[in-house]
Amino acid sequence: MMKSSDHSSINVAESSGVEKGKGSLIATSREQKKGFKKGLGILDFLLRLGAIISTIAAAATMGTSDETLPFFSQFFQFEASYDDLPTLMFFVIAMALVGAYLVLSLPFSLVTIVRPHAVAPRRLLFILDTVSIRMHVRKIPL
Repeated sequence: MMKSSDHSSINVAESSGVEKGKGSLIATSREQKKGFKKGLGILDFLLRLGAIISTIAAAATMGTSDETLPFFSQFFQFEASYDDLPTLMFFVIAMALVGAYLVLSLPFSLVTIVRPHAVAPRRLLFILDTVSIRMHVRKIPL
């Protein structure tokens, strides 16, 4: 028979995979949403870079082009430039303004990557993008 003073103890070591203070291995829905929003922010940033390249290239190409075309024969020639028509001049100015806006909006796009749950930068970009698109497709100059 055992006396009450005899105690036996069993030491159980923690497994190496489980440590105190660590979270679960399964991602919660909030973490999944954070990853999705971060992915959207990265996609937004990459699309802005592509739009910057295309708008600056379009404005530069249109602004520097001068064409000389024969009209009826070699003796009659027609010179065309972007400033001959007000519509083409508006196109060059609008594309340059949209390109400048896109360059200035890149820091806000980076904020949406770093802080995916921030609502204000996304809302600001949405409103300014809408105004930018409206200016780009407008047929009559402001």
